[in-house]
Amino acid sequence: MEYINKDLNSYKLHLIKTDKFKTVTIKVLFRSPIVKEEITIRNVLCDILLQSTKNYDSRRKISIKAEDLYSLHINNSVIRNGNYITSSFTMSILNDKYTEDNNMLESIKFLSEVLFNPDVKDKKFNEDRLNIVKNNIKNNINSIKENPTRYSIIRLSEVYNKGPISYRLTGYLDDLDNINTSNLYDYYLKFIKNSLIDIYVVGDIDFREVTKYIRSNFKFRTINKERVPLSLKLIKPRRKVLISKENSNNVQTNIGIMCNISNLTKYERDYVLPVYNLLLGGGVDSKLFKNVREKYSLCYTIRSYVRTLDNTITIIAGIDNNNFLKCIDLIKKYFQEIKKGKFDTKDIKVAKEYLITSMDDIYEDSNSIISYYFSKELLKLDEIDIRKEKINKVKKHEIIRLSKKIKIDTIFNLEGGQNNGN
Repeated sequence: MEYINKDLNSYKLHLIKTDKFKTVTIKVLFRSPIVKEEITIRNVLCDILLQSTKNYDSRRKISIKAEDLYSLHINNSVIRNGNYITSSFTMSILNDKYTEDNNMLESIKFLSEVLFNPDVKDKKFNEDRLNIVKNNIKNNINSIKENPTRYSIIRLSEVYNKGPISYRLTGYLDDLDNINTSNLYDYYLKFIKNSLIDIYVVGDIDFREVTKYIRSNFKFRTINKERVPLSLKLIKPRRKVLISKENSNNVQTNIGIMCNISNLTKYERDYVLPVYNLLLGGGVDSKLFKNVREKYSLCYTIRSYVRTLDNTITIIAGIDNNNFLKCIDLIKKYFQEIKKGKFDTKDIKVAKEYLITSMDDIYEDSNSIISYYFSKELLKLDEIDIRKEKINKVKKHEIIRLSKKIKIDTIFNLEGGQNNGN
């Protein structure tokens, strides 16, 4: 695998050559400081750009064009990285080796059409398309409670802190009502001009050829790029754990625990913290999974995950309602066991092996490759071979020292088997 990146002033181009796939994946990422009031209109914009363009002014015409390009597939997604929100457009196409000549060029032109030639007239988006998109997003927002795990994580984040951690990336109904064809176009101009932009291309490609295609079809004129710190500010832990409860009609009770991490070194963030998380609850060999779930059978599911840019570890579990206190007590017990060093070298070895295997799996999927290189640049990570070496060198005393920087801060209980109410 070969990787090069080029700074083209208005955006960065990242080219990754591999013969592992028959497809070529192109991903355009738009990154901006997150603003709560702009999340909803950002989602509407990204969705409406895929509904129609000036030259393909219906969803049907877009679908026909995609079929003509050998079933080209294009979608969009949104994530938050610390203080930034990133919206992505991902296109997957067959390599020219398996199609007619210039299929890649024509596909890149089509993606350019989607991004730069929207279905706009008199500085207004198409109202019918806007209504379709707004209705879809409204349904998505209203369906959040249908996934209790997802909803409990959202509510846990909102109880924990009112900053970016708490923002709902699905958007907000009040903001949705205020979006019209005119202010959506104004936001489109801001989105195109002011975003930090990265373009990734992965596949069996010719670097010179692809660079030429991208340069000629992506005419960004990005200006006034606003930059803010990537990581969120450290949040001072509460003196006493905050417990919040909300009733639901779900059969199962879902609990979420937010743990605050303070004063991490870069080495701890990159190497010790992933090992710690796997020891705690990040896998099937973790203390929480083997004990709370398997030994004591107190939950249906349990796991922990890290958000390093938020300085948090989140633990989520699905339980019977009458097991709430027992489950919390056990989680606290195994949380403390790590602080006291009650784990052995075998546990550490299993965690390290899992991490190293997951790194090898990165190369099995083009989107995983893009995510890796994006994170690598964003977080200034070492190369994978170096990461493997350093992970293997993580010591028990480093894990214990790290564990003392982690504190349970907030517990949210989405209690099942109840009538609606708070």
